Amino acid sequence: MKRRGNTLCRERAHLSVTGRMLRILLMASFLGWVTCQESQSMTPEEKSVIRDQIIEMFDHAYGSYMKYAYPADELMPLSCRGRVRGQEPNRGDIDDSLGKFSLTLIDTLDTLVVLNKLDEFEDAVRKAVTDVRLDNDVVVSVFETNIRVLGGLLGAHVMADLLRQSGGRMQWYHDELLHMAKDLGHRLLPAFNTTSGLPYPKVNLRYGVLNPLSRTGTESDTCTACAGTMILEFAALSRLSGDSVFEEHARKALDVLWERRQRGSDLVGTVINIHNGEWIRRDSGVGAGIDSYYEYLMKAYILLGDNVFLERFNIVSLHHHHKLKHYIAIMKYISQPPLLLNVHMHNPTVSVHSWMDSLLAFFPGLQVLRGDLKPAIETHEMLYQVTKQHKFLPEAFTTEFRVHWGQHLLRPEFAESTYYLYKATGDPYYLRVGQSIVEKLNAYARVPCGFAAVQDVRTGTHEDRMDSFFLAEMFKYLYLLFSEKNQVPIDIDDYIFTTEAHLLPVSLSITQPPCQGNSTETVPLSQQEDLFTHSCPSTETLFPNNPSFAKTIRDSYKYLTGVGRAFHPLPVREIELPLHDNGMEPVEFLKSMGISLTPLNEIIARDTGSQKEHKGVYRVRLVAEVSQSPEEEEVVPHVVQLISPPFLGRTVLTAGPAKFGMDLSKQEHAVKGSIVKTFPYTACGPIDNALELKGRIALALRGDCMFAVKARRLQDAGAIGVIFIDHHEGSNSDETPLFQMVGDGDSTEDITLPLVFLFSREGAVLTAALEEHHNVDVLLLPKERQLGHDKTEKTVGVNIKLRLAEEGEVEEEAAKGPTLELVLAKEDVLLKEEEELKGEQNSQWQSCTKATVNDRTEQCSVDSSLTPNSNSGPDRNP
Repeated sequence: MKRRGNTLCRERAHLSVTGRMLRILLMASFLGWVTCQESQSMTPEEKSVIRDQIIEMFDHAYGSYMKYAYPADELMPLSCRGRVRGQEPNRGDIDDSLGKFSLTLIDTLDTLVVLNKLDEFEDAVRKAVTDVRLDNDVVVSVFETNIRVLGGLLGAHVMADLLRQSGGRMQWYHDELLHMAKDLGHRLLPAFNTTSGLPYPKVNLRYGVLNPLSRTGTESDTCTACAGTMILEFAALSRLSGDSVFEEHARKALDVLWERRQRGSDLVGTVINIHNGEWIRRDSGVGAGIDSYYEYLMKAYILLGDNVFLERFNIVSLHHHHKLKHYIAIMKYISQPPLLLNVHMHNPTVSVHSWMDSLLAFFPGLQVLRGDLKPAIETHEMLYQVTKQHKFLPEAFTTEFRVHWGQHLLRPEFAESTYYLYKATGDPYYLRVGQSIVEKLNAYARVPCGFAAVQDVRTGTHEDRMDSFFLAEMFKYLYLLFSEKNQVPIDIDDYIFTTEAHLLPVSLSITQPPCQGNSTETVPLSQQEDLFTHSCPSTETLFPNNPSFAKTIRDSYKYLTGVGRAFHPLPVREIELPLHDNGMEPVEFLKSMGISLTPLNEIIARDTGSQKEHKGVYRVRLVAEVSQSPEEEEVVPHVVQLISPPFLGRTVLTAGPAKFGMDLSKQEHAVKGSIVKTFPYTACGPIDNALELKGRIALALRGDCMFAVKARRLQDAGAIGVIFIDHHEGSNSDETPLFQMVGDGDSTEDITLPLVFLFSREGAVLTAALEEHHNVDVLLLPKERQLGHDKTEKTVGVNIKLRLAEEGEVEEEAAKGPTLELVLAKEDVLLKEEEELKGEQNSQWQSCTKATVNDRTEQCSVDSSLTPNSNSGPDRNP
């Protein structure tokens, strides 16, 4: 096929380890190039045990769904029942995945084949054909329905057709799943009825978008991934059904995103207006909101053989002397190995926040497909270290690897990248990583009725949900990781994984007629193309004569998070930073530069003998006076206090603050008002009850859009405050640490409302009170100022100047008033307070600290008599 030329290497060439490479690895293993326990080869017997364990785990999860939940969309593993939309409390946008179409069953169909459960597969296909209806009067997410249900139907059809052709099984099957897929495709098409060609984010399965009965169509924006993750499923549907309309619409949406990229940086934003193509959120990364857009450009080239997708993702061109290439922009601005940051698309040297979300864990796998193994290994190792520290990947974590959002939803992206890296390198280290995933799922997520999401990795509490992607993706990647080719009933290299891990045959590009090409102009190619622009990556070419290359790369990041062996710092190299020349707080300035501060006494305590130099690690000396700062930013608890009868201030709900809007801690009085439920409850569309909200405090549900977007809408509607309520069922302030709501990456100075956040359980108390009493007045204020709360005296701070003086030297100022003198002795450090008052020459001594052998100090109390004698007045520097 000249059209594809040497590009017809497909995914198998990216993943398959060649026979020669295997021989090199085997020879090297006998020579002992792997010495550490984590990287030792895994015996076939060990792999077999783990593989059997994975099958048992799948049986437990899938069996629980079929026993307790089917035909519901999802299993509630703590309640041991199915989640039926409308019968459980609304969780906001999370519920848009549920369409009353037995979601988990359809999402799991091709997993049954991969795990060689062919009897169960045939039974499940019969159930899907007989029981599942797609014409329900339900508003669903176009993105989620496409990747989970349409992809699930197509993957299952491909498997069923393969089994039928091989004889013996599925002889009764006559493309029923394909007909269902085509029916669903037509139900999703109304979402593309926009002036731009970008799809609406939601559609009613029965009434479409613009029908008066649809209860949708008011949305004005969508995420980049939502619009850009249609091409694999829609193109496969067109190629398999012969109807090109699906592929045409998916290609058009990709064209719009490509045209709307920022031409200076070649990056895209996170949220875009579906009508005019303007960017709503301009932060750019490879995680939530964008992730699978990049994934589908690369995989669409592999599946369809169309160079236009490769050109957009991977090729440098010379159109007007500009590099039209997403990947090089990602590696230039977003990738700072081992980190993957979010930057501003128009000013990509500026990071928009200091945390990463767990969805970016897919990216090392995509880099493997692209042939860029070194950064893939680096980022994957960083993610592995985070899982060691927190058991699972938190939903979001800071660049210092602390928890930002504590949830873990049993996401499969880390297992996905682990699988890709093992297939690319053959390094048994990644088998050990996979083994740790299996063990942690069994130890910390397994419950009697399945596997439960973790509400907060810091506390280990569970959440009553088991999303369908857990069965669709996690068990595929884990099983394939520990399986040989002859243990899988299909040749996995003949297929490409969708973002939901559904299997589509790469033969579609040559066995089915293509759709009309996209609108990208053909341009001359640059000579700057790298070795793997068109050909498939080879570890022998990338790392000749070095089978331990992956270990060499990983070793630089092995103790990145501090878990494991003690870190030995290098001999001191000092950098002086003129912190006093800028307006930022010194510690914040350092954090913005990616520099972490460690107390000097901790460094001294860890220093032992000779130290091996670690490249790029420095000790920083500050040319400024910096007061001690807590390691983590303190979240000031707020409350919602119900003051109207019959509550009269006795009902107090703990709330979290926001980093934007009115700062209640700096207000003299609490904000008082009557509460009104917003309609729509998520406040992401036009507010229908704006007149009712005017002058009142709005209740809004978390989800669907950013907090800042909701706040602006409610502020424009005339609300005087907003109480956001968590959509994660069962969350509460007793078990989950408070957090501060953050903005949307852009300036939030225009938001002046007071904003607080209630977890689900506290929110239920408030909404129940409103339903029962209809008129409920509340106060929004910091917890320490709630009505009836005992006042505690605020500690008065004292500014203390310290300097070194020779023994016996006395400052002239010492005779003029109270002074502090630090006397350094061999055995003790004494704090002496000398006061010279009229008629009195008494001295008070208080032992404060004792020097330990290694000069580290232990704190003890200081006599409080110092405070009333000082004339410092109110504390201005807490």
